[in-house]
Amino acid sequence: MADRPSEGPGNGLGEEGGSSSSIPDDMWEKFLEDSERDIRSTAPKEPSARARMVTERLREQDARGELPPGWRTGPAWQEMNGRAARRRKLWTVLGVAVAAAVALVALKPSLLPGDPFGTGEPSAAEAAPLPDETAAPTAAPGASDPETPTLDRPFAGSPALRWADGEAGIVLPEAKAVGTVPAGRVEEALKLTKKLLVGANLDPKAVRGARPAAALSVLDPKQPELLDDLDTGLRSPSRGHDPVTLFSRFDPDEARPVGDVIKTRGRMTFEKGTQGGVAVRADYTFVYPVVRADGPPEVTRTIVRRVLDVELADPARYTVTPGRLLLVKYDQEIGNSACDVYDGYLHPGFPSSRSEGPDPSGPATDPYDRSRDIDHGDGGHCGRVTRT
Repeated sequence: MADRPSEGPGNGLGEEGGSSSSIPDDMWEKFLEDSERDIRSTAPKEPSARARMVTERLREQDARGELPPGWRTGPAWQEMNGRAARRRKLWTVLGVAVAAAVALVALKPSLLPGDPFGTGEPSAAEAAPLPDETAAPTAAPGASDPETPTLDRPFAGSPALRWADGEAGIVLPEAKAVGTVPAGRVEEALKLTKKLLVGANLDPKAVRGARPAAALSVLDPKQPELLDDLDTGLRSPSRGHDPVTLFSRFDPDEARPVGDVIKTRGRMTFEKGTQGGVAVRADYTFVYPVVRADGPPEVTRTIVRRVLDVELADPARYTVTPGRLLLVKYDQEIGNSACDVYDGYLHPGFPSSRSEGPDPSGPATDPYDRSRDIDHGDGGHCGRVTRT
C-alpha cells in the first residue's frame, strides 16, 4: 500500500514540528481501492488462446481472398445513420417539390394535359398551327368547342384558331417552268396573285371600307370592261355591280375589325395559260372577327372564301400590260353576312340581334369546309351557315 503523503511546513504541521495527517485513514483506504479498480478496468487485456486462433484463421482466409469485402468492420453505424439522414433530406426535398407543383397546378390547371378540370383553355395540340394546305382537304374541319369569341380571343370556338395570320397564310408554291414559260415568269405570276389577294382581302384600309387601290394596281388596265365594272361598284354599288364579289369590305359606321389579325388558309396552283403565259388559281378563305362600331363589345365572325383564276400573259404575243394580271374568273362564298343587301359592304350578323335583310332560306353550309367546291344552289335563296 502506498504511503500517505506528508504535509510540509505551514500545511498542517504542529507547533512542535511533528507530522500529522488531515485525511482520515478510512477515506484514504477507499481512495486507494478505487484507483486500483480503475487501473485494472482500463488496462489492455491479453486475448485468450481461442480468440487468437480465430483471429489467425480469419487472417489466413482474408489473404487467400475467401472473405467478402468489408468483413472486418461491416457497415459502421455512423455510415448507416448518414444514409438514413440523407433519405430524410431527400424526402424533405421531394416533399417541397411536390408541394410547389401542387400549388402551381392550382394556380394554372391548364398545365395538366387534357384539361382535366374543364378550364376551357385550348390545349397545346388544339392551338398548334396547322401545316400549310398543299392539296384540297378531304373533309371539313372537326367540331370545335362551342366557345364564345371575345375581344381577347376573337377566334375562340373556330377552326380558324389554328390557321395562319394574314399574309402568312398565303404560301406560294415552288415556281417551276411550264412549257416554254420559264420559272422566273411563273414566280412573277405567283407574287402578283398574292399581292392581289392581300390588297383585296387583308389590307387594313380596304377592309375598313376604303378603296382597294393596291389590289386594283395589279390588274391589267387593258381589261377596260373589268376595271370599269369594279369602279362602278365602288362608286355606286348595286346588285349588278357589287364590289364584295372581289373585295372584303365592312361599313365603318356599322362594324369594325377586332385587332389586326385576319385568319387565312388556302392554296395556290399554276399551269400553262391560254395566252402564252402562266395561269394561276388561288383558293383562299379569310375569317374576319368584328364588333359593332357603336354598340356593346359583342364579337362575331364573317367568313369569306374566294377562288380566283388569273393569267400573266405573254406581252410579246398579246395586247397586255407587262407585270399586270388578267382576271379571268372570280367566285366567292360569304358566311354570316346579310342577304340581298348590295351596298358594297359585308354586313355581319350578331347573335344578340337579327341582321338586316330577309331570313336565310337556302341550304345550310359550313363556311370552313374547304373540301368542296363553291356551291351557289339555285342562286335565288340566301343560305345559312352552320357555324361562324
